[in-house]
Amino acid sequence: MQKSPPPVGELRKRTQSAARRRRMKANIPLMLLFIPGLLYFVIFKYVPMGGLIIAFKDYNFFDGVFGSPWVGMDNFETIFKQSQTLNVIRNTIVLSMLNVFVGFPFPIILAILLNEVRKAWYKRVIQTVVYLPHFFSWVIIGGFVVTLFATESGTVNHLLKEWLGKPFPFLFTPGSWIAIYVGSGIWKEMGFSAIIYLAALTSIDPSLYESASLDGANKLQQIRHITLPGISTTIVLLFILAMGRIMEVGFDHVYVLQNAVVSNVADVISTYLYRVGLQGAQFSLTAAMGLFESIVGLILVLSANALARKFDRGLW
Repeated sequence: MQKSPPPVGELRKRTQSAARRRRMKANIPLMLLFIPGLLYFVIFKYVPMGGLIIAFKDYNFFDGVFGSPWVGMDNFETIFKQSQTLNVIRNTIVLSMLNVFVGFPFPIILAILLNEVRKAWYKRVIQTVVYLPHFFSWVIIGGFVVTLFATESGTVNHLLKEWLGKPFPFLFTPGSWIAIYVGSGIWKEMGFSAIIYLAALTSIDPSLYESASLDGANKLQQIRHITLPGISTTIVLLFILAMGRIMEVGFDHVYVLQNAVVSNVADVISTYLYRVGLQGAQFSLTAAMGLFESIVGLILVLSANALARKFDRGLW
């Protein structure tokens, strides 16, 4: 007796299953190459998340992570009851907002300007000059800043003494310290961050510029109506990622520039974690602060992506 052929739906499932097995087999070399990166994130990113439970414990070395007594939300209550920690959170948000909203446009502007340079040798020289600070550590950059703005021996104050007769304490005045902090961050990372935008600019069809030029559009009009829309997806993507780091001012940058005089504006979460957590051995308290920082960053990423999705530019 001849067997009847399988139903169309079952046959389609078998075909799809066989295709998936073939793709899996073909991608085995790529999956093997992916394993080291996967292990890195699992070992150094995901496994340490288990240590976050000390934010809800009174951690001590003798009892260990799992043996220390539970205290619930006491550490978080302590954080938000202390005026010092509230000031640290405020400083972190203010400096991060300034970094994002003041510093974010500069790499875009630099990339557009470099894209307009027609002499290749001049473009390479400018790129080298503006990329170079990224490869210096903040210890070196901090030395440059102090050399420029030190009250007694700084280059800028040396000129001010000749012009005005007295120096200005740039690094000891809150307003000027914040300006130097933001400016030094822009100078260090502006060139390297522009690489992504330069890569995005190469995807724009040159014929669009030719057509706009024939229609009488000047450079500014071309940038407004062709360049910026052409890299808008990249801009939104990097902005969403920047919002995720809104609570991460960075330890090195602040630490090499701060001093006791401006601690009311220069003390941020990263320096608080170092001072209280490592030097003061209050691990549970600083773990709670770190968890709070991460939660705020997650909320900001989700909010920025939700806003971008309204303009069809979401990351997911």
